[in-house]
Amino acid sequence: MKRTLLYLLLFSTTFLSAQKPVQIAFLSDVHFQDLYGQFSDNDFKGIINPKTGKSTILRTMDSQLHSTRIFNENYFAFLKALDDIAGKGIKIVAMPGDFSDDGQAYNVRGLHKILDSYQKKFGIKFYLTTGNHDPVGPFRQDAGKDDFLGQDGNLLGIYSKENTGKISNKIITTDIAESGYLEILNELKDFGFYPKTDDLFWSTPFTQVSFNDYSYEEALQSADYSKRMYEVCKGFSVPDLTYLVEPVKDVWMIAIDGNTYIPKNSNGNADDPSNYKGAGIGYNNVLTNKKHLIDWVRKIADEAKKNHKILIAFTHYPMIDFNDGATGEIKNLLGEKKWQLERVPEEDVAKVFADAGLQIHFAGHMHINDTGIKKFGDKIMVNVQVPSLAAYLPAYKILTIKSFGKMEVYTEVMNDVQHFDDLFQLYHKEYEALQKSTGKTLWNKDILKTKSYHDFMLFHLKELVRLRMIPNDWPKNLIEKAKKLNGRDLLFLSLDLNDIEAQKYLKQKNIKTKIFRKWTFDELLLDLYKFQSADELAKKDIPNVRLQQYQILEKLFESNQSQDPFMIQLKSVFKILSLLSSGDPADHFEIDLEKQTVKRIKD
Repeated sequence: MKRTLLYLLLFSTTFLSAQKPVQIAFLSDVHFQDLYGQFSDNDFKGIINPKTGKSTILRTMDSQLHSTRIFNENYFAFLKALDDIAGKGIKIVAMPGDFSDDGQAYNVRGLHKILDSYQKKFGIKFYLTTGNHDPVGPFRQDAGKDDFLGQDGNLLGIYSKENTGKISNKIITTDIAESGYLEILNELKDFGFYPKTDDLFWSTPFTQVSFNDYSYEEALQSADYSKRMYEVCKGFSVPDLTYLVEPVKDVWMIAIDGNTYIPKNSNGNADDPSNYKGAGIGYNNVLTNKKHLIDWVRKIADEAKKNHKILIAFTHYPMIDFNDGATGEIKNLLGEKKWQLERVPEEDVAKVFADAGLQIHFAGHMHINDTGIKKFGDKIMVNVQVPSLAAYLPAYKILTIKSFGKMEVYTEVMNDVQHFDDLFQLYHKEYEALQKSTGKTLWNKDILKTKSYHDFMLFHLKELVRLRMIPNDWPKNLIEKAKKLNGRDLLFLSLDLNDIEAQKYLKQKNIKTKIFRKWTFDELLLDLYKFQSADELAKKDIPNVRLQQYQILEKLFESNQSQDPFMIQLKSVFKILSLLSSGDPADHFEIDLEKQTVKRIKD
């Protein structure tokens, strides 16, 4: 142990004397859709936006408000984030997957164009890794969307081939097909998937050359698609675009391709893209069907230690449970297949990779802000969840490497985004057309009155909870009984006393009941989702008085011994709220690997 601490001390001194602190920006789940893109085989450029006069290819507001991400306004947020990063002088940007809408050619081309422009203008190096939306499967497959917006406010379908889709008003272009690994690699190879001439080191799990024998020419040859295949199960070979890069001296970044595409039918065609399951479950499948990654990470971690390199890993999928200890309670209340619980990694994931030598890991996928910490003996794993620019709370992370053992993480929130309301006139037309149709739950058009990107994304969350989360995830009997309750009602229910005894108790505790009336159970559920999405940053979007009232109710429900099923459900709701609102530091914090601590930094 003393020898390890001496090594850390000596290396920290060497690192600090050799260069300034290194900063890396992490931009995850951008879900880039090119509003102003062009198709290579169709003249359609979109519908005319009366506000800007531009032809625009966009999805409907209705589709956005039923999705865990928006499709359109994140275009402007992405540019704002890149401008912000450039303005801060940060030269390294890591993008942990879902950098595109669904890997469509026109979107990937548009992304390439933007990244290339910032690379040339500001000298920013971009390092990408794949997510479950880029690619959607290992190989290219025909696809399309039913929910683009047509000029008349009605739906427009865009498909990669005829005789597909539900919408008669349609555009046909091969550029809407979902690219496979080969297409993604060919278009975006300049952004980490291939070595750069000024990278100090670059390798893949299939590379045999060690750091001391590194050759750019050999690395370039090993980057070829044909040399990056593995057998996911017997008879089925699929690509793996994992790589290691040293962009600046003494900093190694592992870009892990966490996609594991397992065949649906082991007797089926290995080249059939439809014969593969999605990769959304993440690392749980890596442990069973992509074990070569674990051995390679162990090898890299050993070599990093031997060559005095700081090791940072990033991938699309989380390595640690992101529900702040609430997963069991959520499972009991909602069921095992709700709340995206199938995406929660098994505890073995963190242990396996911690044992392999990883300590710091950045992930996306969940569109949330969170920090997970796991300790296994003398090993620690810190998993930093990078929020999405396409969901509440829109933000990115900045890692500052101060020394070998000390790092700082800061969350940069995108509150104000220029042009975020450029498409609102088109949505008004959509709403009018939607009103004329029947049997459709209308979205709340007050979202078109929002004055900032922050408020727009918060409204998106509110509508998402109303239109999708509550109907799909929550027990109907709970919602039916609770929807008419306000905070005061919940306060009295939590006491499990008759009215006279309850009022006497509240008077003794100096709890004023009138202010509890100002919020409803629906608002409580929305606040719960705010905490799930933004962690401690959600507190800025919830009145302080209500936060204090929640704490009172959490304690009262915790001590409530009623066996009434409805009371047990309410008790569970407040337990989940308590856990989600009191997690590890997730805004601005310091990671000390020597002391194995993560401490909040107060700004």
